[in-house]
Amino acid sequence: MEAPPRVARPVMHHHWSTMTFVHWRYPVEAVRPLVPGDLTVETFDGSAWIGLTPFLMEGVRPPGVPALPWVSRFPETNLRTYVRDGRGRGGIWFLSLDAGRLPAALGGRAGYWLPYFWSDMSVRAEGSRWRYRCRRLWPGPAGARCDAEVEIGPPLGGDDGLAEFLTARYRLFTRVANRLASAEVEHPPWPLHRAALAGLEQGLLAAAGVPPPAHDPVVHASPGVPVRVGMWTW
Repeated sequence: MEAPPRVARPVMHHHWSTMTFVHWRYPVEAVRPLVPGDLTVETFDGSAWIGLTPFLMEGVRPPGVPALPWVSRFPETNLRTYVRDGRGRGGIWFLSLDAGRLPAALGGRAGYWLPYFWSDMSVRAEGSRWRYRCRRLWPGPAGARCDAEVEIGPPLGGDDGLAEFLTARYRLFTRVANRLASAEVEHPPWPLHRAALAGLEQGLLAAAGVPPPAHDPVVHASPGVPVRVGMWTW
């Protein structure tokens, strides 16, 4: 995997906390139609991977501006897969992002050209049990939702190539005015834990055009990391 970048001039500061990574293995041919033609689907162990990642965004602010209590803290859930561009650089392609604040969803669409949705959401951490709730409000499709309950296990020890592939991601891609663009994201390595789903009911995969998974998911969790987001480049 690539070394974490250094984002010298961030455009946004975040803290991603109470993060759960739920990943399913897919055939490459099932994921290929979901990804632009100028990106290739990245694989591990011969498979593409689709990730559902609910978490809590905290301390969201541009440089030099203090975090605000309501605007700067909200739940988010993103649906994503992993890709490489024509220069061989790996990163994330987002299929959808649900945010619990309308300004965040509007800002993500306007400023980052990402498929953000405004949703009614909550995150609760009660000891080793984390609970997430998401009900999509706008722009649709109406009724898309995600309810997840996760049991957090011990820290992930030793080298784990799959966990690194799924979580050590420091670049995201989008299309800006029909041109492929990327932004680097700086954060320390995730402090990962083993985790298991105690319950999951969701319609976000179907809403994004993802076929139903044929395998049980791989689940990891993390208390979180501080994040610096860079500007788009072409």
